[in-house]
Amino acid sequence: MALPRFGQRDAVIFDLDGTLVDTAPDLGDALNRLLAEHGRAPIGAEGIRRMIGDGAAKLVERGFQATGGLPAALPALVERFLGIYEPRIAETSRPFPGVVAALERLAAAGLRLGVCTNKPDEATRRLLAALDLARYFSAVSGGDVPARKPATRHLLGVVERLGSTAARSLMVGDSINDVASARNAGVAVVVVSFGYTITPAAELGADMVIERFDALPGLLGLA
Repeated sequence: MALPRFGQRDAVIFDLDGTLVDTAPDLGDALNRLLAEHGRAPIGAEGIRRMIGDGAAKLVERGFQATGGLPAALPALVERFLGIYEPRIAETSRPFPGVVAALERLAAAGLRLGVCTNKPDEATRRLLAALDLARYFSAVSGGDVPARKPATRHLLGVVERLGSTAARSLMVGDSINDVASARNAGVAVVVVSFGYTITPAAELGADMVIERFDALPGLLGLA
């Protein structure tokens, strides 16, 4: 059977953490520093990966719930977490293999690229800038919007800012939030196999799972 292809697209929208960039080490370091300030035990790398995907507040909440419960109001804990994380946002975080080459190929072909993530907007922009990825994206939407993924409006807002339509866009992500927002918006969706998801990528319900980022240009009909 021939592989499904996603030709005739003019926009590609990406999730960030676990899709474009392996951020788990820096997120985990910041969370564990915060936990240590409250006398809590650290969380291991696999546990951190399973907590990522719903924004900073959920990550902090899950970290404290896993180690004994919230010791203070969540907003104050999140503010402190971001104060630890943002200055060190790209100490060890790096794009996944093949990401930069794929973005270069898509941009060279004239596709419009965007980011739709539940990561806070300021942290998103800092990370993209620190890794020299911001130049590829003409629309970036972080998780500070009133309704974020899996809300349809979050993804469609990026689609509209890119001057595209749902039928001519493709979502690339790693989680059920990415698949659900794309499905509800009528956008085709590809997930990566190496991201931060509790549910196996093959069971998320995407149109396709890719093992490597260098497969993406070919799915869009690019040599």
